[in-house]
Amino acid sequence: MKRVPLGIEGLDELIQGGVPKGASILVSGGAGTGKTIFATQFLYNGATKYNEPGLYVTLETNLKNITWDMENFRWDIKKLQEKELFKIYKLNLAEKDSDNIEEEVLEELNIISEYIEKVGATRLAVDSTTSLAMWIRGAAAMRKTLFKFTDGLKKLDCTTILTSETKGIEKTNISAFGVEEFVVDGVLVLYMHPPHRTLFVRKMRGTNQSMSPHPFEITENGIVVRSKEEVPWEGIKL
Repeated sequence: MKRVPLGIEGLDELIQGGVPKGASILVSGGAGTGKTIFATQFLYNGATKYNEPGLYVTLETNLKNITWDMENFRWDIKKLQEKELFKIYKLNLAEKDSDNIEEEVLEELNIISEYIEKVGATRLAVDSTTSLAMWIRGAAAMRKTLFKFTDGLKKLDCTTILTSETKGIEKTNISAFGVEEFVVDGVLVLYMHPPHRTLFVRKMRGTNQSMSPHPFEITENGIVVRSKEEVPWEGIKL
């Protein structure tokens, strides 16, 4: 099986060197756990370490804020944009007809797929499915839409990170609407109990992954997972 290294220090060794090529991976967690940082770091590492073009899709964040956040980690995003290795796209849903919103969402997702194929992007980050679901009525419709999208991306061999907000009430809550984890190939859950942060590989198809939670830090260069250390399940606080 071909694998795509995430490039995040300490993490790839927990999942046999990377995620399956073309897989869709859900990165979930409460507010402030590092989901957006994870998604952008995945793309940045792909561009700088492996010369793989990436596309960042956002639904709610100001585009300048994303650039500023990356520059805080000393990631030269402007240079990557000039080389066509990093692109940012904001979904245009603010003025969509609510009576046909599911079709409009799929139309936007099809535009993304066409762009990925056009520029040869091999990495995609969608931040976030939580915001996307607010436009789609019902869990069944959400599941159907996400499945169509992720299935289409597999045909393009594009490896995807999708972020999802969790309510943070129970450690077993791993998505906002309870359907996202069933349409993806892998799930990485981020927890935070200041000053401690923990990562757990909940699911990874075709992979002999670590079955233990591991501490991680957000450093000046991004996320670093301390793979040699483990956190007892009962030691994870919300």
